[in-house]
Amino acid sequence: MGIRDFLVHLGTDKASSVRLDFAADLAERLSAHLVGLHVIDVPLPILAGAEFGGGAAVAEMIERMHRDAIDAAAPVEARFRERLRLDTLSGAWRQVEGSLAGQMALHGRYSDLIVMGQTDPDDAETIGDSAIYAALFESGRPVLLLPRVGAPTRLGRHALIAWNARREAARAVHDALPLLALMEEVTVLTVMPRKDEDGHGEQPGADIAAHLARHGLRVTVRSVAGADVTVGDLLLNEAADLGANLLVMGGYGHSRLREFMLGGATRTILAQMTVPVLISH
Repeated sequence: MGIRDFLVHLGTDKASSVRLDFAADLAERLSAHLVGLHVIDVPLPILAGAEFGGGAAVAEMIERMHRDAIDAAAPVEARFRERLRLDTLSGAWRQVEGSLAGQMALHGRYSDLIVMGQTDPDDAETIGDSAIYAALFESGRPVLLLPRVGAPTRLGRHALIAWNARREAARAVHDALPLLALMEEVTVLTVMPRKDEDGHGEQPGADIAAHLARHGLRVTVRSVAGADVTVGDLLLNEAADLGANLLVMGGYGHSRLREFMLGGATRTILAQMTVPVLISH
């Protein structure tokens, strides 16, 4: 099964236009239906009463914020519809109201893939980590994240797969197959693999490479020692050294609390990613 439709989050943040370019190009290459999702998420005031002059004033403020959000969405929708027209793409605009995190998870369930942008702490309109976590853990779909700095407008030709022979990595590889089919080169990377570890086999990475080769992919296996570098940093270093344009990885092999406390690879990648990352859980 290929990617027949996918969803891209389009907001009022500065990187939204780059995501649209990336998603439109990908939809054309995959002959997929493209859904542009815009969420009107008006936060309730933390303070009320005398601080705002009473309940009526609070209601008026919320209504004004809502109108402003609707007005701000209009040019985003216009750009999306114009892109569909110019590229003769199949697609639909979906504008909904509610929690951004909840809506990303909900609408993501009805797509083969979710395209989002990395959180940008310097952009007040950027998507928050909570929405990314909701899409990743609650939608049941893979998430393709674009970096906040240097995000491409087109998916490149070299994919790097972070392989640890675990369930999450296997799921990510399977979810990424339609994108891997667009690649000229695929590198399977194992980090400090143990031959006696369940799933790795006698030659770590060889079995998943053979599986991918049967899908017609050109695959190279690379094994590296972690040394004093964390796994997350090592993955980013390898992606840069190899000139990879896509990182494929499973998300959170341990509990989210444990990953947070230990600063796991997933958390590092989400914070410091330099290339598009397809992540599945």
